[in-house]
Amino acid sequence: MDRKTFLKIAVTTGLWGLYSCKKDEHKAIDWIWDKKSDDEGTEKPRYIWVDAAANFPDYANSKENIARDLKKLKDCGITDVVVDVRPTMGDVLFSTSTVAQVQKLDVWSDSGYNFHERTVTWDYLQAFIDSGHALGLKIHAAINVFTGGNAYSYGLGSQGMLFREESRKAWATTLNLQSGLTNVLDLTSEQDPSNSYGTKFLNPSNDDVRAFLLNLIGDLAKYNVDGIFLDRCRFNDFQTDFSETSKRKFEQYIGETVNNFPNDVIIPGTSYSQLPSTPPKYFKKWLEFRAKTIHDFMVDARQKVKSVNSKIQFGVYVGGWYSTYYDVGVNWASPKYNTAQYYPAWASPEYRNFGYADHLDFMLIGAYGAVDRIYGSGEWSVQGFCSTAKNVTMGDVKVAGGPDVGNAPGWENGNQGAAVASTVDAAINACDGYFIFDLVHVKKFGYWDALKTGIDKYLAAIKK
Repeated sequence: MDRKTFLKIAVTTGLWGLYSCKKDEHKAIDWIWDKKSDDEGTEKPRYIWVDAAANFPDYANSKENIARDLKKLKDCGITDVVVDVRPTMGDVLFSTSTVAQVQKLDVWSDSGYNFHERTVTWDYLQAFIDSGHALGLKIHAAINVFTGGNAYSYGLGSQGMLFREESRKAWATTLNLQSGLTNVLDLTSEQDPSNSYGTKFLNPSNDDVRAFLLNLIGDLAKYNVDGIFLDRCRFNDFQTDFSETSKRKFEQYIGETVNNFPNDVIIPGTSYSQLPSTPPKYFKKWLEFRAKTIHDFMVDARQKVKSVNSKIQFGVYVGGWYSTYYDVGVNWASPKYNTAQYYPAWASPEYRNFGYADHLDFMLIGAYGAVDRIYGSGEWSVQGFCSTAKNVTMGDVKVAGGPDVGNAPGWENGNQGAAVASTVDAAINACDGYFIFDLVHVKKFGYWDALKTGIDKYLAAIKK
């Protein structure tokens, strides 16, 4: 395309209007042309997630296995590796004095679930950094934020900080159940027969919890990582948190006393999928307050990371299903996005104020469409999740999305190589990058070649 043709397109589409304030027309044309040249042919990043527990048997005690698989990822065309270094049980796989090191994690084997133990003392995260950077890969660290323990339903007992330290019980979240307000550590099997609350969440409103986590994030930022991603930086679900701490902070936020708590906020036992036709008095303000709680922590976490190393990319992983993400108290959209206009059943006009996309450098979206829903619009297709994320974040942050190739519908049994390759095309052309979950599935189902096929096709297209 020559400059004259490009200028015509720029004027017609309105791109020129963005820069018409420039006094020097030739400089404005040069700027638009350079911008077009920068975007055209620029490679978008390709991320893969490395779950701590799922990959523990291969990597816990073997630097050689880490180096081997990072080389395979490099050969496939992956550019960015996200290493989970704080699994949901709450201990860590990096150096810090804030919490204990992971000694064992639950894994699935031929004999069922068992604990796999770590018997070495070398730095797990540093091993990924050393091998990855030597290959030219970017290495990011991810942590599960508001979690602190696991109670296993398959005979392994319990594990994690909340179970080791009785004094931390006050940190655990309080559930709004039909049977009454219940600390998650006091939950009985009768109250939770399916073990839905097996992962024990912390209370995001608790100041001690927040200080503890910010210290942990500060220690993580001391590593030579390329980025830090926060996972499970949220409430557990719609029925959390209803502690006295959260009640008091909510009353401070609205400037009123809530005499009939929690009924004037959310009727006990209500789930996000059971919104009442006539909501309680403070229903929307409560959802707004929850979003503010997470927004404010995200602001503090970013500041903590940047104060240690301003060059580290700060980001978050979230599920791409924005329309129901209020379930976990998170507004990951841009504050420019008027949530109440599109979701008046649950969003107040002020809900938009607590969108946190503008505080991130990058966002990873779980675009977990079924194997027969790779292309499409709207939520619940891989492509649609990605395009929706771009829409609600409104240019505030770069977004990479992609599939779960082991757990989403149709992916569970493997043999989906062609579909894996297609997800690259569907996701990377709908947003700012590609993201695949998880490395363990790529290995289990032998998707190395499929991943390379999809990425090679994308790279060939942008170089034409």
